[in-house]
Amino acid sequence: MTKPAVLILLGPPGAGKGTQARMLEGEFGLVQLSTGDLLRAAVAAGTEAGKAAKAVMEAGELVSDDIVINILRDRLAEPDCARGVILDGFPRTTVQAQALDALLAESGQGINAAISLEVDDAAMVTRISGRFTCGDCGEGYHDTFKAPKIAETCDKCGGTGMKRRADDNAETVASRLVAYHEQTAPLIAYYTSKGVLKSIDAMGDIDAIAAELGAIVKQATA
Repeated sequence: MTKPAVLILLGPPGAGKGTQARMLEGEFGLVQLSTGDLLRAAVAAGTEAGKAAKAVMEAGELVSDDIVINILRDRLAEPDCARGVILDGFPRTTVQAQALDALLAESGQGINAAISLEVDDAAMVTRISGRFTCGDCGEGYHDTFKAPKIAETCDKCGGTGMKRRADDNAETVASRLVAYHEQTAPLIAYYTSKGVLKSIDAMGDIDAIAAELGAIVKQATA
């Protein structure tokens, strides 16, 4: 690769973006960048963009696209991003996608691939609303797919303090999926028009999905 690869992962909460991004990091030497992590790191580092973001957040307002782009510009210049990055959670809108294109154009780069993790909404509601974790060791469980051998007792550490996220309920998950599709539909069209959109079925086996993703990344970064 003559230039760092820039990949975008699109998919609703629970589609497995984080899991797959970590696997791609290990296989291809890429760096996963999520908007939340970028903002927190910039604020902690006290960069100019980080200071601007901190002031906005402390005022209880949303961080502007311009600030996020400036933070991303700083991050992409760091040595560990030399092989490339996986953007998770950004862009969320067409305006952000256009701003990202402009940022990348500054260094003669572009999007190698925007990969959409396609899911079945009804199955996603079941998948997310049934999950819980051990409060002691963090081991993940699911009412249907991975129940502990002894009810309310962690198989791994024996802990009994199981936790569920307050927003992991059917109603909330369904509304998040609707919002995601409304926000992301324009992005699907945008990246399709640029010839960089790839779609894969994200409802199957994790390793099979990883293999398909890996093949796309290998081709996109060749």
